[in-house]
Amino acid sequence: MASWAALSPSIVEYFEGEDFYRCGYCKNESGSRSNGMWAHSMTVQDYQDLIDRGWRRSGKYVYKPVMNQTCCPQYTIRCRPLQFQPSKSHKKVLKKMLKFLAKGEISQGHCEDEPMEPTVEDAVAGDFALINKLDIQCDLKTLSDDLKESLESEEKKKGKSSKKEESNELIQSREIEKKLGSGEPSHSVKVHAVPKPGQGADLSKPPCRKAKEIRKERKRLKLMQQNPDGELEGFQVQREPPSLFPAKAKSNQPKSLEDLIFESLPENTSHKLEVRVVRSSPPSSQFKATFQESYQVYKRYQMVIHKDPPDKPTVSQFTRFLCNSPLEAENPPSGPDCGYGSFHQQYWLDGKIVAVGVIDILPYCVSSVYLYYDPDYSFLSLGVYSALREIAFTRQLHEKTSQLSYYYMGFYIHSCPKMKYKGQYRPSDLLCPETYVWVPIEQCLPSLENSKYCRFNQDPEAVDEGRSKEPDRLQVLYKKAIMPYGVYKKQQKDPSEEATVLQYARLVGQTCSERMLLFRN
Repeated sequence: MASWAALSPSIVEYFEGEDFYRCGYCKNESGSRSNGMWAHSMTVQDYQDLIDRGWRRSGKYVYKPVMNQTCCPQYTIRCRPLQFQPSKSHKKVLKKMLKFLAKGEISQGHCEDEPMEPTVEDAVAGDFALINKLDIQCDLKTLSDDLKESLESEEKKKGKSSKKEESNELIQSREIEKKLGSGEPSHSVKVHAVPKPGQGADLSKPPCRKAKEIRKERKRLKLMQQNPDGELEGFQVQREPPSLFPAKAKSNQPKSLEDLIFESLPENTSHKLEVRVVRSSPPSSQFKATFQESYQVYKRYQMVIHKDPPDKPTVSQFTRFLCNSPLEAENPPSGPDCGYGSFHQQYWLDGKIVAVGVIDILPYCVSSVYLYYDPDYSFLSLGVYSALREIAFTRQLHEKTSQLSYYYMGFYIHSCPKMKYKGQYRPSDLLCPETYVWVPIEQCLPSLENSKYCRFNQDPEAVDEGRSKEPDRLQVLYKKAIMPYGVYKKQQKDPSEEATVLQYARLVGQTCSERMLLFRN
């Protein structure tokens, strides 16, 4: 029997999109259209491949806008952190934070260009009824049993098998049950006490450092050796920059992003900021311990920034959209120290949470899901600040995991003024909605000025190379058995079933259609 690795644990339930819905961006009551599926579980590689085809998740709901029909076309955008240089406005935000931390200075006036995502439910407003319905329908225990019986059935068909293989299959079956049912938390995210530098500064020579800084660094290392287990989950930024970052860039070199973020602060700072990365799914002990405080920040954010009534941002809504995730936690030796999966990046100011960035760490990128913050600290431009921190975090992860080199910012919506700010993080690329190749944003903007929907690939002969070419190879989970679509379709008499499955295959592409299990009942 095939190993479980070959039978990817991604299990999805696809529903054909048929109606137009209210748009969370332009507020058109019937302008938005998307296709969606409920992900019972998903590997990080499958999700990486899906977002590279224009999909995006909100909780366990994964959706893809119908680009040539929706009122506000949503183009997947990614930044290239290794070449990123902060703009003047970005530097302004970073300096504002440093002044606040060092001296408690608060900038006067309204924050300009503060990005604001739509509320989580607005982004998939039309699918809310479906999501609620699915949440009740999804019987994970049944799915677990279906998979287990399927694996046992395939084992019997093979006949002979070694004791080692039998042992492996037993472990796999138990793993499947665990993944689809219990949701037990995994180990904590490893400490990143010393963020590594990015690519912006000239690091070919050791930085000049003052004797005072060297003494402080020795003291810090001594304390770490005395109490290696007492470190916080995540990495901390306060007072002096970590040793790998020069306190000052060379006079003839522009300051790197890390120079600006981790600039030395005086001993007696007015405020202390630290950033912790905690695994949200399955929830780590640190995530559980800070859940209520984090939720209260979210509730205030929704009420003040998005004008939600007090009874709307419930614990259930918060959990469903910003804590639950279909992504499997993976910790391969070659991956980042914290592993792959879904996390909350918590910003702690003077011992309390003031902002949380919801992120996914995937094989090739850090993907930003959402940000919420305490409205009392709006003057710090936390939307911009957190994006810059996430870019720096991507650069840090790249130091160990070289293929992890992109920062995905979700969707770029040229027709929505509030969402155009994402194009300010350069260099960046937009995903062509027809051929799924990345095109530099500078080449896309002239076309978007003329039309809301654009094919960015200028080669008229180019096609979607990852398209579904052999739909019969698509994997289906049906009646407690895993089978290729070629076998499944012979058991079906409903003509609409074939149209739905083929639409799913076209949207997810050949590779994912063969790896993921499409649940049909």
